Amino acid sequence: MPLKLDNFLLVDSNKEFSREYAEYLKKHSGNKESQLIAAGDNTRHLLKMMFDNLIKDYCYCDFANEISVSELSSYLNEHHKVSGVLISNVDYELASKDQQFIFNSLHPVRYLLEQTQDGAFTYKKITDTANVNHLTCNGALPAVGEDIEASLCKLDT
Repeated sequence: MPLKLDNFLLVDSNKEFSREYAEYLKKHSGNKESQLIAAGDNTRHLLKMMFDNLIKDYCYCDFANEISVSELSSYLNEHHKVSGVLISNVDYELASKDQQFIFNSLHPVRYLLEQTQDGAFTYKKITDTANVNHLTCNGALPAVGEDIEASLCKLDT
């Protein structure tokens, strides 16, 4: 069964990769209106993708900055019901442990994207534990005190 990508967040860390993926989706969806949401630090690129009807919305986010990711989460929780997150496999595999923690905090449903030699894309579910905290963008936010308490408990062990 193919993956239903309605309201998925695309982590845009490589503009060529993101554009190729969005164009691939559009081509293989019968030109149905895109339901993809993209976030990254190149707003000019993201805006162009939106005007080209490759994504339905975008938001600025510097994924190396936890405050920026928290703002993204707030925006998405208020304006979209995100169903999952798509991350380039290269970006995820080369990310530091801190960066992977941020990626794993975005949503419980996360997939790695990889482009094959023939230009198609494959999906691989991320099996690392998801973190539900102030960076999570699926609406299941814990109370702030619970989030802090959970973080402190992790530090003690």
